Amino acid sequence: MLRWIALVLILLLIGLQLKLWTGSGSMREVDALRVAVKKQADENTKLLQRNQAVGADVLDLKHGDQAVEARARTELGLIKPGEVFYQVVEQPARAGSALPPPPPATPAGSP
Repeated sequence: MLRWIALVLILLLIGLQLKLWTGSGSMREVDALRVAVKKQADENTKLLQRNQAVGADVLDLKHGDQAVEARARTELGLIKPGEVFYQVVEQPARAGSALPPPPPATPAGSP
């Protein structure tokens, strides 16, 4: 009789272990859900920071003329009356030559 009880208990233990490791709600599934929750929390934190930055921009634009002026200058290229606009255009660097060739030398006595 004691052997039958031990056999039933061992089979029950094996069945519970199988359910724990492979069934619905298993350890593998719980680990995968923990990773997904961590990834989503990181994404939420990043989006929250972005939303706070956008909210600060909105407040600046609503309550400050300086923010509107700065945005108009950078995005639209606007200038105030009486200001002089200078645009510096740099030529792209060429891969073959770093400096232009020097002009030809003229003799000392010729014009």
